[in-house]
Amino acid sequence: MRYYTEQCTIIKDMEQRKGKRRQWNKEEIRALRKHLDLTQAKLAEKLGTRQQTISEWEKGMYQPRGTSATVLNIVAERSGFIYRVEENHDRPNENQPQ
Repeated sequence: MRYYTEQCTIIKDMEQRKGKRRQWNKEEIRALRKHLDLTQAKLAEKLGTRQQTISEWEKGMYQPRGTSATVLNIVAERSGFIYRVEENHDRPNENQPQ
């Protein structure tokens, strides 16, 4: 019964987020997996996909889309995952004289 309840909750969350699609890039996927302290194989198992798919996402060969992207959004939100891109301070600013 618990599994059914969890599935219903995920489906409701997915329906509420239909208009809020986020594009996942390879760095974000790897950062989420590391945040969850999971191997590619364990993350794949939890998402119901193959380890090779996780690897391909992390290599940038493909991006998660549809249900996979939505489930990643839910997992990220529930785990408190916040991804911030750090600025590259080594690159000269276009507005600064060189």
